Amino acid sequence: MQVILKKNVDKLGYKDEVVTVKPGYGRNFLIPQGYAEIATASTLKAHNEVLKQRAHKENKVKEEAEAVATKLENLVIKIGAKVGENDKIFGSINTIQLSEALSKEGIEIDRKSIKIVNEPIKEVGTYEAEANLHKDVKQAFKFEVVGE
Repeated sequence: MQVILKKNVDKLGYKDEVVTVKPGYGRNFLIPQGYAEIATASTLKAHNEVLKQRAHKENKVKEEAEAVATKLENLVIKIGAKVGENDKIFGSINTIQLSEALSKEGIEIDRKSIKIVNEPIKEVGTYEAEANLHKDVKQAFKFEVVGE
């Protein structure tokens, strides 16, 4: 019996794969639990069409992420912070401030997609962060913390 998996199933396959299983396993466990649906000719045709459309959309999203990555490549962002003695910052620099600074430069990246390499940042200087733009596209960029 062939089924189309709706979710990842351990030791069987990943979401959207067509797999062959024993009829009892498919009818009594996979289908009632919502893990799979029977792979008939019409469902296979619809499934293939959905996969084609999804691949087309994912290519567009990936191309947009690569375009943002090229913008970030040579960009150095300046973040102002209040400074005390010995160039120590009051508080620390976090991803929220980085995301806001990037949006001022015209690059919209969610703060959850940004990772600062050497946290916490408590001094003036140049640091590095990494933006996870897509599952296949990651870009490192530099930012500079300056005193106000």
